[in-house]
Amino acid sequence: MLPVTPARRLAAQVSLVAAPVLVLVSTLTQPDFGDGSADRLTAVASDGAALSAVTFLVAQLPMLVVFLAIGLLLVPTAPRLSAWGTASGVLGCFGHSVFGGLSAMQLVMARDTDARETYVALLDDLESSPLMAFAAVGLIGTVVGFLLLGIGLFRTRTGPVWVGPAIWAFLVVEFVGSNLSDSAVYLSNLIIGLALVALVPVVGGRGARHADDEDVRSPHVEQVG
Repeated sequence: MLPVTPARRLAAQVSLVAAPVLVLVSTLTQPDFGDGSADRLTAVASDGAALSAVTFLVAQLPMLVVFLAIGLLLVPTAPRLSAWGTASGVLGCFGHSVFGGLSAMQLVMARDTDARETYVALLDDLESSPLMAFAAVGLIGTVVGFLLLGIGLFRTRTGPVWVGPAIWAFLVVEFVGSNLSDSAVYLSNLIIGLALVALVPVVGGRGARHADDEDVRSPHVEQVG
């Protein structure tokens, strides 16, 4: 199922490109935060930190549209994967938005050097407070959302067949490989960027499966999801 109006299709296509670009910019400009809150505030005061924080926060809006668009593609062929994947992805964007707002707040803290010790103590309290649950929601929601939607894309052959495995590879490289190499985060951004851009023509109506296609009506596909 495709977005029902040209404007919605265009919004989906723009978001599929804008989301990975914004995340990449955020990654490239992110400073080394060090180990503690004091190091973090020092890093946030450096050049590029503001751009990194703002682009990460802004990226959540097109990323939300990305999850909705992919979920809509899978409604006819994988309804359960569509529903749970979209819901998880939306929760992930919500959690990341809250976490991104906290990061943006630190930009203001970093400028007030006279109150640095107070802000360091406040950040220490925040990192052990229930607010950090939003960061967990952002992480888990994003992982589960992409995992389920990637499964749906691959099993229903919606779009290029490699997109689903590419999304899984992104999850492995981003959340496992990043613990082994600092370069993994750049590779993961490249992988998810290519996967999402490959879906641009699909949401535009080229290469997408429709509910009335003969192969969608087959018993095998009807049971997917």
